[in-house]
Amino acid sequence: MAGDTEPPSTGARRQGVNRRNLLFGGAATGFGALAAAGIQLSGRRAGQDPGEDMTPAADTTGVNGTTVVPFYGARQAGIETPAQAHAVFLSLDLKPGLTAQRLSALLRLLTEDAAALTQGRPALADTEPELAVQPSRLTVTFGFGQALVALAAPERVPAWLKPLPAFGIDRLQPEYSGGDLLIQVCGDDPVALAHARRMLLKDSRSFTNLRWVQTGFLHAYGSGPPGATPRNLFGQKDGSGNPRAGSTEFERVVWGDGHIKPWLENGTSLVIRRIAMNLDTWDELDRRGREESVGRTLATGAPLTGTKEHDEPDFAALNGVGFPVIADSSHLRRARPDDDRQRIFRRPYNYDDAPGAVAVESGTADGAGQGISNSGQIFVSYQADVDRQFVPIQQRLDELDILNAWTVPVGSAVFAIPPGVQEGGFIGEQLFS
Repeated sequence: MAGDTEPPSTGARRQGVNRRNLLFGGAATGFGALAAAGIQLSGRRAGQDPGEDMTPAADTTGVNGTTVVPFYGARQAGIETPAQAHAVFLSLDLKPGLTAQRLSALLRLLTEDAAALTQGRPALADTEPELAVQPSRLTVTFGFGQALVALAAPERVPAWLKPLPAFGIDRLQPEYSGGDLLIQVCGDDPVALAHARRMLLKDSRSFTNLRWVQTGFLHAYGSGPPGATPRNLFGQKDGSGNPRAGSTEFERVVWGDGHIKPWLENGTSLVIRRIAMNLDTWDELDRRGREESVGRTLATGAPLTGTKEHDEPDFAALNGVGFPVIADSSHLRRARPDDDRQRIFRRPYNYDDAPGAVAVESGTADGAGQGISNSGQIFVSYQADVDRQFVPIQQRLDELDILNAWTVPVGSAVFAIPPGVQEGGFIGEQLFS
């Protein structure tokens, strides 16, 4: 994918401000547009030609600060991109009465600013442009809910774009479920991430209402070898069974093939589940019990029948008394499909919120703030078809999984991921053609 490396001209930026005035109305942005123009002009270096880039000079001394991930391309970034240290997931609802024309205007605005921010350039009406110049592998990935696709192109709503079936283990809360538009923002610097989040929400506020926000984290950038499988807050390596990015298997699982076709070429699907983890009772389980509940060793992530993380598990292996080494009820056995067509690509993040006086999501507290943790996982998976790949796995986990004793799904949503964007286009434009 080609990166967006050329900065926009001064004229292009001024045209963009005028276009935004037209979209929002002078009363909404008259002062903001003037302020933005002032910021841009004052950001010009002494002696700088008016046609030169006005972006503040980036600090090139950082190890990762100026590293960019290309925004433009056939597919969206933030999926196959090696997972960054921080993530925020924004779920938005379209405002009542929004037209398809207004929706396309929103998507154009979001595309324009996401393209700039991910490349270390300020958003169009950015009043804090200095916060944008060190993107630290910032990516912005957009997902569409059922209502959004139906508004733009009702004939293109995929059959799987709907709430997941009801599972017995679910204790879903509306403040973490559903939505019409998902904006996934990932990066290695939480300052750049917070700034991008604010800019994109400013773009959206005349068109949408914020439904929920979830923030997550992994290991800090540089704290481990590149490409290492991250650990969740149970201490386990999470994602050992993923198809390898760039492989033929990854291509099939995420982007589809002749048997499982994507909803749009170079599109895929996203399932996001908020999983509360009861760390307070997990603490009571000894190390052997933890490993047997998962089916993998804690130290290396290797299956109990192997020595290395990526060894294939031997589900037929028996221990000295004739029981399976990897129990049939272990998470590894229940999550590992016998049908390779049911594989998914996991890209989860951890969360760790303050317990507080309200009952902890996982059921640890009794309502009086007795728990010492309110933690869990923002489970994110990509697959070409939710019904054919994700749902069968979740049904097996719902029926029998030892980890259900310590985990509770409290949020759930499904989104269609549109293809990427070419320069001059906008996210989801295929739905409006």
